[in-house]
Amino acid sequence: MTADAIVLGAGIIGVSTALQLARRGKSVVLVDRRGPGEETSFGNAGLIQREGVVPYGFPQQFGLIMRYALNNRIDAHFHWRAIPSVSSFLAKYWWHSNLSRHQLIARAYAPLIEHSISTHNELIEEAGAEDLIAKDGWTEVFRTSAKRDGELKEAARLHKEYGVVFKELTPAELSKEEPSLSNDFVGALKWEDPWSVRDPYALTMAYVRLFEKLGGRVLKGDAKSLSQTSTGWRVVAGEGTVEAKDVVVALGPWSDTVTKPLGYRFLVGVKRGYHMHYGTQGNAKLNGWTMDAERGYFLAPMNQGIRLTTGAEFALRDAQKTPVQLDRAETVARSIFPLAERLDPEPWMGARPCTPDMMPVIGEAPRHKGLWFAFGHAHHGLTLGPITGQVIAEAIAGEKTRIDISAYRPDRFAA
Repeated sequence: MTADAIVLGAGIIGVSTALQLARRGKSVVLVDRRGPGEETSFGNAGLIQREGVVPYGFPQQFGLIMRYALNNRIDAHFHWRAIPSVSSFLAKYWWHSNLSRHQLIARAYAPLIEHSISTHNELIEEAGAEDLIAKDGWTEVFRTSAKRDGELKEAARLHKEYGVVFKELTPAELSKEEPSLSNDFVGALKWEDPWSVRDPYALTMAYVRLFEKLGGRVLKGDAKSLSQTSTGWRVVAGEGTVEAKDVVVALGPWSDTVTKPLGYRFLVGVKRGYHMHYGTQGNAKLNGWTMDAERGYFLAPMNQGIRLTTGAEFALRDAQKTPVQLDRAETVARSIFPLAERLDPEPWMGARPCTPDMMPVIGEAPRHKGLWFAFGHAHHGLTLGPITGQVIAEAIAGEKTRIDISAYRPDRFAA
């Protein structure tokens, strides 16, 4: 089989990229070892985070780092045995998170975030997936006035510099919006720009159906079989092989299975995360996506039930599940909202691919013509899928990209 392009990886980044290429008249084959959207893209808080212009940094305060070292928190957990393997990544992640460097990174990162809603909207409308979307933002709830005031101050800065929209909620206003929440909170911050997705997997599949409607093909295959030909690239997929002039590596935390054999050494860490769905007791209802800011977990009213998501677990990508954060979060969450029984047979776990400078790798490989990279989106894979796909598709087509993507170029830290 021949095509104009092969996309390796059928998470939200790969699906969006394949779809954006197909929308531009390219013949595209999307290849994954599993079905689309079944890995990292399956489980997340379901947010298109237009407010997320500042990527999640590594703590800089010594006291806070020491508290994390106790390894008993919800928002972060680590495997001691993984530390030697991830220490280089963590050291550079900490270095890039210095205040001045972090602010420079945010300015380079913001253009991607600024187009997150508009590019999703184009695909959502074409895919007929409007029923999966809520357009009323999300809320951080605060247990202390110190945390509330600090976050409101930062929100005001982001509004001034990046135009994000928010409002402060008093305890009474919060109670009116979320009457089933406990009275543990001194107030809240509501981010008004973001959209919420009631079923991220279903949205990914809606994009897949649109891709197939435009002539795209989805095949199961092994990305490790990728090889270069005299005219482009070949991969074993389906019942045979697929050849194309261009290939996009959108394999998330597994991208190294392709990049390393080709001689590229990206320093990509993994932040694993967990989720579980719950029923609700009695007539309790969660109206919107809610984060317990001081504890570091999310409650999201998904189609499958109330989804409880955890923070980051630093571990080897393929290590066994250790959902201790989920257990900790569940205990706290039950004290503020009347969760009922667990609805899933076991906790879901995914692995977010993270670069030390907190920006994704987007662009053409420096030493191989027709080889493109689109991975490393950390917490914002769902948010940035369509805009990433658009700029990659534009670059492959030789068009001017919607935004300048030089800050995300692969050669900025690749060996």
